[in-house]
Amino acid sequence: MIKQGQTLPAIKLMQLSSDGVQTLTNKELFEGKKVVLFSVPGAFTPTCSNAHLPEFITLADKIKAKGIDAIYCVSVNDAFVMKAWGNSQNAQEILMLADGNASFTKALGLDKDTADFGGVRSTRYAMIVDDAVVTGLFVEQDKEFSVSRAQNVLDKL
Repeated sequence: MIKQGQTLPAIKLMQLSSDGVQTLTNKELFEGKKVVLFSVPGAFTPTCSNAHLPEFITLADKIKAKGIDAIYCVSVNDAFVMKAWGNSQNAQEILMLADGNASFTKALGLDKDTADFGGVRSTRYAMIVDDAVVTGLFVEQDKEFSVSRAQNVLDKL
């Protein structure tokens, strides 16, 4: 599992924009930026839709006021699902990123197999990333939701 102080592995995440599906790399997402990235097990799932994403939306301005350039939400879903989920939640302050084949999640060592529920998914986590280096890492235990909350991340900034 990735640890605080380590550089993110080379990645490719997808985003659906008005120009279609775009592939984004570390350079585009992290170079010269301080970001908060959080990951959820699945778009449109109960805790993710009722608490995790909404809290980051609500606190986005306060998080950015602490020197954060961007907030990214990642899930092992496709770019179309992530765009639809972001739209349904009015997540205008959050960049919704798709890790469709879980390659980013696996490279971080934060993948888990949920078997029949959905297959390979991400562990719920949040991280603070400064110029591609993880400076804060908040990984949830299974069926927990506390350390990756937006308020906890805000408190650590």
